[in-house]
Amino acid sequence: VQLQASGGGLVHTGGSLRLSCAASGRSFSSYALGWFRQAPGKEREFVAAIGWTGGTTYNADSVKGRFTISRNNAKNTVYLQMNSLKPEDTAIYYCAARWGGVAATTAPEYDYWGQGTLVTVSS
Repeated sequence: VQLQASGGGLVHTGGSLRLSCAASGRSFSSYALGWFRQAPGKEREFVAAIGWTGGTTYNADSVKGRFTISRNNAKNTVYLQMNSLKPEDTAIYYCAARWGGVAATTAPEYDYWGQGTLVTVSS
């Protein structure tokens, strides 16, 4: 599967963005999907994940109550709604897919990665 992330941009503190990640290929619903991010000089970190039905989701503690992951299997797309953005949310955001449909929270568990989209939150 190939993944294409979009929706990043520049936003002020407290603002919102919605990231999208469109997947090509078959069997999209057989994959769990996740969002990770990497800030300058830091390691890639988990943000959110969703199982194949959308019924199971996980969020990093740093984004709980602010970010929401969702998916539309008919459109082969996963979303990350980001509200109440903070400067520390500034990073390149990557979407990832994991075969088997069970959501996971660590990067090595994912099989495919998108190219990333930059989110910049100004103070």
